[in-house]
Amino acid sequence: MSEQQLFKVTIDNITIEVPAGTTILNAARKIGGDVAPPAMCYYSKLEGSGGKCRTCLVEVSKGSEKDPRPMPKLVASCRTTVMDGMEVKNITSEKVIDARAGVVEFLLLNHPLDCPICDQAGECHLQDLSYEHGKEGTRYEFQRRTFKKHDLGPYIQLHMTRCILCYRCVFTADQLTKKREHGVLDRGDHAEIATFIEKSLDNDFIGNVIDVCPVGALTDKTFRFKNRVWFLKPVDAHRDCPTCSGKVTLWNRGDEVFRVTARKDEWGEVENTEDGKPGWICNTCRFEKKKTSDWVIEGPRMINRHSVISQGHYAGKIGMHKPTETFEAVNDGRKPQLLMDIHSVSEVNKPEVQLSLIDGPAHSQVFNQNKD
Repeated sequence: MSEQQLFKVTIDNITIEVPAGTTILNAARKIGGDVAPPAMCYYSKLEGSGGKCRTCLVEVSKGSEKDPRPMPKLVASCRTTVMDGMEVKNITSEKVIDARAGVVEFLLLNHPLDCPICDQAGECHLQDLSYEHGKEGTRYEFQRRTFKKHDLGPYIQLHMTRCILCYRCVFTADQLTKKREHGVLDRGDHAEIATFIEKSLDNDFIGNVIDVCPVGALTDKTFRFKNRVWFLKPVDAHRDCPTCSGKVTLWNRGDEVFRVTARKDEWGEVENTEDGKPGWICNTCRFEKKKTSDWVIEGPRMINRHSVISQGHYAGKIGMHKPTETFEAVNDGRKPQLLMDIHSVSEVNKPEVQLSLIDGPAHSQVFNQNKD
């Protein structure tokens, strides 16, 4: 067998050798950091993804050693393969910075300001993109498009108003499940992700559409409005699951497991398992195993991403054990004297109600159901 041919490519003045057929985006990801262009629609584990959001546009200032002419227009790095001697500009190009700001402005034309109530806040790729390349205001003067909320079964909620039509969820259902029951309907400004005649998505692996969604369009009903991700401690855990790999990330607060997700890398994509296959998880692991006793805890999950959830550097056993009471430790074991019990006075905060075990979003009915 002949050795695999390697091409030299220079991205933002950094030269790297990659196998022939590698895209510019994946070559930049090997360098890492700000050199890697952002991507909202490309997903390396999904065939056919990419080329839709245009956030990964780059400038090719030199085509190759054989043909050094620059490419006349900016190209999508997720769809363009490298050539030997190619030179690419990403953050060093004013054209790219200006074009990326324009793309972000288009993505935000119809996107609502739902961050204060959106469950994706804190780990949203569109938030990060807007922070880095967005403008203070908008030039759009027309009415934004709105859609009704769709229930895609007992576990998934679709907020089509937030959708940026990246097609990731469609590719996931098409390639990971036996039968795809949703897709893109209509055209142009009326295009939307929807199911035919309001069908529910009940395949055993359909919960993975939540993990691949880069915005808050597809959310976990069992986690809705229960907590913010920056208040939770991510820990790696596993269990013997006959359906999937069983390797997940638990999002804990104390001993409570608020949600379960697949393990993701710094690009927000599902990590591969030891056998080199994507670590997709089944609905049983994701939605039904919400107790710490269901899992074997491995340790804290280091979030290697530009996000608010990476600001807490979890070390030691944080997230696996409750912290000791500080007052008792410094006062010879004496408990504090309370003037009133807030649980009995407010009649709202009930210690016997565990938010993580509530079937669905938390609301007032949960706390008033026993009140006569």
